Amino acid sequence: MTDAFKTIAIAAAMTIGAAAASPAFAADNAMKVCGAKYQAAKTAKTIPAGETWNQFLAQCRGGMAKPAAVTTPAKPAPAVAAKPAKVVTPAKPATAPGQPTAAQSAMYARERQCGTQWKADKAAKKVSAGETWPQYWSACNKRMK
Repeated sequence: MTDAFKTIAIAAAMTIGAAAASPAFAADNAMKVCGAKYQAAKTAKTIPAGETWNQFLAQCRGGMAKPAAVTTPAKPAPAVAAKPAKVVTPAKPATAPGQPTAAQSAMYARERQCGTQWKADKAAKKVSAGETWPQYWSACNKRMK
C-alpha cells in the first residue's frame, strides 16, 4: 500500500465513521467532513482537473445524508384561572413624536433667556473673569427655575 492510499483510506474511514455515528453531527460539520475528503483527494491527486473547492463542497454536501428532524412533544398549556386582561396605556402621549415635551420647551426657553443675558453681561463686562458659558448657564438655569 502506498502512503497516499493509506492517507485516503484513513481519512475515508474517519469520515464514514463520524458520519455513521451521528448523522446530525456530520451534517452540522459538513465543512469539516468535506474538508477532510478534499484534503485526502488533493493529497492523492484524484481531484478532477479544474474542479474548485466550492464545486467539491457542493457535490460532497449533496451526497451527505440529511439529519432527521428532531421534534419535541408539545407541552399542554398550564391551567390558569381566568383573570381580566390588563390594559396597558402608553406612558405619556402628551406630544407628537419628534416634538419637545413641556419640560423640554421650558428648558429651551430658559436657555434662550440665559443666552441673551450672557451676551448682555459679557458686553457690559459683568461676567466674572474666566467664567465660561457652561458655568454661566448652570448658574442662570438655577436662578430661573
